Formats: sequence, structure tokens, C-alpha cells
Amino acid sequence: MLPLGALVALAWVNAAPESYFRFTLPVAFAVNDIAMVFFFAVITKEVVEATAPGGVLHPWRRALLPVVAAVGVAALPALLHTGLVDAFDEPMLAIAWPVTFATDLAVGYFITRLIFGARHQVIPFFLLIGIASNAFGFLAIAAFHPVRDLHLGIGAPVMALALSISVGLRRARVRSFWPYILGGGGASWFALFLAGLDPALALVPIMPFLPHAARDPGFFVDAPPDAMDTLNRFEIWWRYPAQVALFFFGLVNAGVPFRALEPGTWALPIALLAGKPLGMLMGTGIAVAVGLRLPNRVRARELIVVGLSTAIGFSVGLFFSSVLLPPGQLRSEISMGVLITLAATPLAVISAKMLRVGRFAQSQH
Repeated sequence: MLPLGALVALAWVNAAPESYFRFTLPVAFAVNDIAMVFFFAVITKEVVEATAPGGVLHPWRRALLPVVAAVGVAALPALLHTGLVDAFDEPMLAIAWPVTFATDLAVGYFITRLIFGARHQVIPFFLLIGIASNAFGFLAIAAFHPVRDLHLGIGAPVMALALSISVGLRRARVRSFWPYILGGGGASWFALFLAGLDPALALVPIMPFLPHAARDPGFFVDAPPDAMDTLNRFEIWWRYPAQVALFFFGLVNAGVPFRALEPGTWALPIALLAGKPLGMLMGTGIAVAVGLRLPNRVRARELIVVGLSTAIGFSVGLFFSSVLLPPGQLRSEISMGVLITLAATPLAVISAKMLRVGRFAQSQH
């Protein structure tokens, strides 16, 4: 639904820009700050399950090397972007450097799984790097480019209330997800809003409190219709509304006039397509140098392919762009750059074939 919304937005804004902006500007807050709450909640649900015993991200001690590698994956593209926008004589685009941290977990996961298969050790490696890189992006936006003036002293007690409500519901063995969403989630939304942080993340700290099944069915595997645990009942209820939210998110944020394809637009995709694989190799090299170990069957060739998968910004990149920049030329240029990062999808497949990794390894024999 997200690509469909993006395609509609691109066609609409270039055919009838006035009617497009007349429709999207009034609904942007409802889409970006309210509807997207449920998209991030569904993603967090997947992470919560994946970190449970038997999940693809369990135990957390295996996360140390990917998190260290994610520092390189995040930092090098950001440095490249700030240098490239100066080279392209558009220094005002440097404000968007946190967008370079963005990794679309869903698209990147499916491309990585397509190349390597479901059971390859590179899958959880990619997921942890993507999660860490996105987390660095949210922290960078909060620290350097807050949505509004920061008022952490006002938001902190409200967030404490939200967490207390969630803890109380968990201890009371509440099985319905509605009290968690309306009670803990509602308080969390106001806490983030009052603090000047992005309220679309309101359910992220609440989801871990929802009771969940003992076993993880797999990353991005739909919950079975007969699942009775609270976390899976949440997914069953909200998976399709979250898709609708993604459609409108694409519609509201991907409407980029083709005239926005200025020289500075290329700084972001170049920084990501070149910087993510190199940053992956650098960050992993540092991690290995200090004594951490790579997973089995993950070598430099696999790291290059995974680095290209992390270069796909798409949903998270558009979200960061909408948070950082008001509607206008600068946001249009950055959003167009985010859309161009989808070129990493075929590049990852081509590089896997050239390097003979994953499903292409058999061609060696």
C-alpha cells in the first residue's frame, strides 16, 4: 500500500499540484502523527516477538557486533551527505543528514531474504543493523532537530504515567489490547507531543508490555487467525488499518514534483548507495578488531550486499524527511532522493550475483 500511495502522489502532484496540496496539507498531521502510530506499533510488535526466546533476534548479546557495525552504516553516509550537498552547491540540504540513517526494514528484509533465504545468519544481522540505524536516526532528530521546542520536563512525568499504566495492566493480566492502547498509548502520545518529540512513536514503549505467545512465528509472518495472545490479537486487528495508514502516508509525503530533481537531490542517494556498504565494512572491521565475531557464513561479500539493502530508505526515510522539513522545495528534494534509494533493490540483487553469495553461490560449482 505504501508504494501505491507513493505512485498516486507522484502522478497527482505532477498533474494537478494545487489540488494535491489542497488535499494533503490539512490531513498531514492526522496521517503522520496519529495514523502512523499503528505502523510503528506493528513494526515494534515484530521486534518484541523476535527478541523473545527462540526469536530471530534472541538473545540480545548477539546484537553487539551489528550495533557497532550500525555506527559505521549511519555515520559514513551522513558525513558523505554533508560533503556532497556542499559540492552540489546546496548547503541548506545539510539539515537533512539524519535521513541518511533511515533503513526500510520491510523492503530490506524481503530483499535480503530473497537473496539469502529465510535461515541464513545474515537475516538477523541485517535486522539488528536496520533497527539500530533507525534508532540512531530518531535520537539524532530528537537531539539536533526536535519536532518542536523540547520540554522534556513536562513530557517525562506523563511518560512515567503511561509506563505505569502499562505495567499495571500487565500485572493485572489484562488480555485485551485496547486498555494498553487507549490508556498507556494515549498517555504516551501526549507525553511525546508535550515533550516536543514525535508522537508517532507513542506505542513503541508500550508494545513490550502486551502479553505475547511463547514462540515467534517469524519476522513479518502474519499472526494465525486463531492466535489468542494479546500481541497477536493486536496485529490481527490493526494489520489492515496500518496498511491504510501507509497508503495515506505515501500519498501525503511522496508527492514530489519532478522539477524537484535538482543536483542536490542526488547527494542523498549517492551518500547512501556508496556510504552504507563502505560504512558496513568499516564498522564491522572495527568490531572484529576489538574482539567481536561475525556470524557464521557472513563475510565481506555478504556485508556489501547487506550494506546495499540497508541503503533503501523509503518508508522511514520519507518519515524522517516529513519530521525534519516543512512542506516546500527542500523537503521535495530530500523526498525525491529517498525515492531514488529504491535503486538499491536491484543493485543488491546484481551485487549478490556478481559476488556469488546467497542463492547465487551455486553458480560457482
